[in-house]
Amino acid sequence: MILTEERLQDLLDKSLAGLPPGTEWAVTLEGSIAEGFGNPSSDIDFLLVGRDGDDLPTMPTLLFVDGRRVELRTRSVHQLAEQLRAVEREAGRPGRLSEDLLNRCQRVLHSHPLRGHALVEEVKALLPAERFRRIAADWWAHRARQSLRHATALLCLGESDEAADWTGAALVQSVKSWAAGLGETYLEPKWLSMQLDRAGRTDVRDRYWALESAAVPPGDAAAARARLTDCLDFAEELGLTDVPRRPERLTVARVPRVTTWQTGERVHVVRDGRDVFALGEDAASVWRSLVLGRSLPRVLADGAATGVTDPGPLLAAFLRYGLVRLAWKGGGTVTPALPLAAPPGPVTPPPSTEQPLLSVRGAAVTGSRAVDLLPLPADRFAAAAMALVWSNVVVENAVEDLTGALQRGQRRVAELTARRAVHAALRGLFSAHGVNPLPADTDLVRRMDLLPAANGPIGVRARELLGRSVESAQDGDALRAELRRFIALVRAAVGADSFPLSFESASTWRATLRLGHDWLRLGAHLGAELPIEEARDLLTANGAQPHQAP
Repeated sequence: MILTEERLQDLLDKSLAGLPPGTEWAVTLEGSIAEGFGNPSSDIDFLLVGRDGDDLPTMPTLLFVDGRRVELRTRSVHQLAEQLRAVEREAGRPGRLSEDLLNRCQRVLHSHPLRGHALVEEVKALLPAERFRRIAADWWAHRARQSLRHATALLCLGESDEAADWTGAALVQSVKSWAAGLGETYLEPKWLSMQLDRAGRTDVRDRYWALESAAVPPGDAAAARARLTDCLDFAEELGLTDVPRRPERLTVARVPRVTTWQTGERVHVVRDGRDVFALGEDAASVWRSLVLGRSLPRVLADGAATGVTDPGPLLAAFLRYGLVRLAWKGGGTVTPALPLAAPPGPVTPPPSTEQPLLSVRGAAVTGSRAVDLLPLPADRFAAAAMALVWSNVVVENAVEDLTGALQRGQRRVAELTARRAVHAALRGLFSAHGVNPLPADTDLVRRMDLLPAANGPIGVRARELLGRSVESAQDGDALRAELRRFIALVRAAVGADSFPLSFESASTWRATLRLGHDWLRLGAHLGAELPIEEARDLLTANGAQPHQAP
């Protein structure tokens, strides 16, 4: 230790003076100073152990005593015993063993008693040092294997820079496993150099530093592969078993609650019933080629067979976003993790900035290889898309009603029907931008400020049309022509310019039903509100009219 026993006792007395009186504590020094590491800037970590069974606060108290930073933590004997037993319970499943739990127990087991020595030693005896060494070594070995398997997969996928980073992580984890088996169980990697010096194997130490300092130039796949091979060799020399020499043992597997929905040519992937990813043309081709359960090299070959150039980075994106997972035959899911870092898990990228978000044929994407996250939750995405389709049906119905009213000279009916068509078109415009629930029809024009400025001309035209009156047959014909131009302008803005003329013929109505059915299935799956209750019948009839055979 870098502090004398006398100095530690003095710091402890001054620290305890600020606590409420009346509690007798056993006290042990833990952390880097207790390990024999540390420096003048290191915290003084005192653990205060209480005899009673009540749970004590886990948050430390931070003090500044005689120019030193002191942390006081409190635990009851019961709490410490539970932590140590939990480590023993999970020993056979190192992938489930919490890093924080392992770290807490390591600090206690390697701590230096200052007061109440008998109680501290009684706690330590609950998990013998030799047993803990094996648990810690297995924990690091598990992480090393996961990192090596992940690095192997990334090389297959053409992500050499990322593979080199994970190879470096595996190198640290491999040597930490070896050192833990010799009693160097302190988790924090920053003291690794001192741990290796203390382990007394200069050959291992020197080999580690040679590998650690071997730089891989960016984009150099050959160098990344060579470094991975060197690290695999080193890991085996240190006793690590089941290292990934055969990438064929990596398989691409399904992730629970990931579903695929296709509307027209657009493929949407829904993650966890909440996040919607829209795939560009190339990304969709690779996604459709996936046969889950096949080996990673085979899946890559299948992706290349679609004609997509370099499918590896697209598969890497699917993996990164948690749309698929990697498994190791006989070894479960590959879950790489770094020590003292963010927990592993799927990445959520920034939402797409494409505007509008939706068209009747599917979500907008930024490019052919895009895997874009939509900036609204899945149920709102589905509800907005259904509202977009339904608004266009209403537009078509209103135009047909307007035509009939003008033929009969029903001028007031024509005016109200035209306004209905304008409002329906605006509902489609707002829905295409992901607005859901929608403003009231009477408020739509005033709420155009919610949409991008590019939609300003549409708002101007809408105001004009809503103020139009029909005083003559010529006014009616002009209104209908202006309305058709307005509808075309809106549909061009939202990707609905090919929307069927729903009420023109039986075939165009069937096309409308097919289009609506695609979105209704997704909306019903996600529990989104349907645009009209009658739409449920379209689902029941599998896209056909309810009184006709599909």
